[in-house]
Amino acid sequence: MNRFLCFLFVMAFCVGLGDAKLFGKNHVNFKNSIGPGAQVKVFCKLNGKQLFDLWLNFGESYDYSFHGKFVTTNKMDCFLMQGVGGLKFSTWIRAFQGASGAFDHGKQNFWDCRTDGIYFTHGKDAPKLEYKWQ
Repeated sequence: MNRFLCFLFVMAFCVGLGDAKLFGKNHVNFKNSIGPGAQVKVFCKLNGKQLFDLWLNFGESYDYSFHGKFVTTNKMDCFLMQGVGGLKFSTWIRAFQGASGAFDHGKQNFWDCRTDGIYFTHGKDAPKLEYKWQ
C-alpha cells in the first residue's frame, strides 16, 4: 500500500510540474490567422484513426478535446493546407504527443496558421514558429 501511495504522489508531482491537469481533457486548438479570403483545411488523426476533416475561414478556430489513454502514448498528426483562391501550401504537423499515457491529461496545444507557417504555444507564452509551409 505504501508503494502505491508513493507512486500516486510522484505521478501527481510530475503532472504538477508540467502544463497538464490530472485526469483533465487534452485540448488541441487550430486557428486561421492567414488573412481575408484565406481558408485552411485541417485533417487530423489520433493514434492512426481519423478524427476530423474541416475547413477554417479567416479568423475561425476549432478546438478538439479528448481524454488521453492511460496506458499508451497519444499522438495526433495533422495535415494542413492553405491558400487564397485555391490551396497552394501544405504541411504535416505533430499537433499533440504525450510523453506517457499516464501523463497525457489536461494539456493544451494552440496552433495558429499564419502566412509564413504554423505557430505553436501551450497558452502561457507567445506563439513561436514551429512549422513552415511547403
